[in-house]
Amino acid sequence: MSAPSTIDAGRLGIMLNELRLPSMKAMWADFAARADKEGWPAARFLGTLAEHELAERDRRRIERHLVEARLPPGKTLDSFDFDAVPMISKAQVSAVAAGDAWLKTGANLLLFGPPGGGKSHLAAAIGLALVESGWKVLFTRTTDLVQKLQVARRDLGLEAAINKLDRFDLLILDDFAYVTKDQAETSVLFELIGARYERRSMLITANQPFGEWNKVFPDPTMTLAAVDRLVHHATIFEMNVESYRRRVALERKRGPGRPPTRATIKTSAD
Repeated sequence: MSAPSTIDAGRLGIMLNELRLPSMKAMWADFAARADKEGWPAARFLGTLAEHELAERDRRRIERHLVEARLPPGKTLDSFDFDAVPMISKAQVSAVAAGDAWLKTGANLLLFGPPGGGKSHLAAAIGLALVESGWKVLFTRTTDLVQKLQVARRDLGLEAAINKLDRFDLLILDDFAYVTKDQAETSVLFELIGARYERRSMLITANQPFGEWNKVFPDPTMTLAAVDRLVHHATIFEMNVESYRRRVALERKRGPGRPPTRATIKTSAD
């Protein structure tokens, strides 16, 4: 193999730019020098460059997907306190975070529990793990997305707006039950659920169980239809624990040197 100094590096750089191989352009000279020094065969040299180009493409793709996902920062599975939510299996969550089995079939994940129980943290952490595995995710407050869909409907572009969301393998709707019981809001939400049914997955966090979703959907028939579509292919996590924020406040009030409190399982009224 010729030494890098005898190669028209400028022309090679232009060709690699044309081929859209920026990583190869950046590292070929260093690898060529190493290949000459260690006596690599040509196939090893080319293979090493190709492997690094693919790895860099994966890294850049994940970075783009992380920006698009709009996940709240600092919410990871490692930082989630599974001991505080004893009814949630870490092994099951890890399996869900792998994504393949349910995202490919358009199945859903539903997280229920009172405010402050860790639903949003867990949802964001699962979303982050999926993005790192190559899936496309969007995290949004349900009210924010509903408002955008309402604007799209007013501009006669609701179908296009919903279709645009198809590029996300998983749509995370946080605080689902905070949507007001308004015909315009709930109708666009219902259309979104119907459009993604058995095609694209949704992860929903909600403070209220299904029995209270009549506060979200004004029509009982619409409520039943929405619930039916969401649970048909779904994994449901019940997170009925004491508010994390309340526990932290109590521990701060107790001061240092006193035993911290732990989440306690509440008896659901439903």
